[in-house]
Amino acid sequence: MIKVSDPIYGTVELPQVFEDLLNTTALNRLKKIHHSGAIFLVNPGICHSRLEHSIGVMLLVRFVGGSELEQIAGLLHDLSHTVFSHVGDYIFDNKEENYHEQLFEDVLKESGIPEILRTHGYELEQLLKGSFPILEQPLPRLCADRLDYTLRDAMHAQLISRAQARAFLNEITLQDGLIVVKSQESAEWIDQVCKHINQEIYNKPLYVYANQELALLIRKFIDSGQIKESDLMKDDTFMLNKIRSIPQGFDGIKAIKQQRGFARFLRKGPSLQIKTRQLRAMVKE
Repeated sequence: MIKVSDPIYGTVELPQVFEDLLNTTALNRLKKIHHSGAIFLVNPGICHSRLEHSIGVMLLVRFVGGSELEQIAGLLHDLSHTVFSHVGDYIFDNKEENYHEQLFEDVLKESGIPEILRTHGYELEQLLKGSFPILEQPLPRLCADRLDYTLRDAMHAQLISRAQARAFLNEITLQDGLIVVKSQESAEWIDQVCKHINQEIYNKPLYVYANQELALLIRKFIDSGQIKESDLMKDDTFMLNKIRSIPQGFDGIKAIKQQRGFARFLRKGPSLQIKTRQLRAMVKE
């Protein structure tokens, strides 16, 4: 058994399979992947990791009564994110922001995770071919992935308090296998929180600037051969060190942090288009 602590879900004791998974190199890599991409370069306070979100999704699936397999799927769902999370999408102009999903099966198979799953009575195909309606739903429906990043990103950006994030957990339940909200008032609240984070985080001009400039910098170095595409599957510390080892890269990171090009960015407008994420939470019947 292992105990994990989370700012939203508290301290939870989990079966051995989760301890074994959390000890893998593949999941530990996510500790060094910033959930919000390059935003930490201009706002160091927003620096939570992709692993924190992954654990949160798993705990949320568990909280509403999802199966152990769906909890595992929740823990592993972002395993293949590149360095700086969705910056990987911006590098390749992936407008659906699903580049990591295209890599997921290969990354999973190349990790030590399939053997761990077999040890605990699961087969890899159950993850790859399984249906996990609590974990994932198409926009604008509520699901564990979307709900966790909505609450977590809003909390870390101080748009809502930790107490508000925790209190909302009492407002959700399962109906026909899907996450629903118990009242219209609570549904409107979470929908507005999602709208707020789109405005104040995902599409905030300063944060779009940071993500755009970092993506352009990495793309430039990939094109020149100074960075390999395979480097994208390392971690943020590795990539920052590699970028800074290149003279233009050192100055490029410094320029983003000092917001040197931000006024020009505002005049020209962004070339980067951020995917809009919205919610329309269903109310329990």
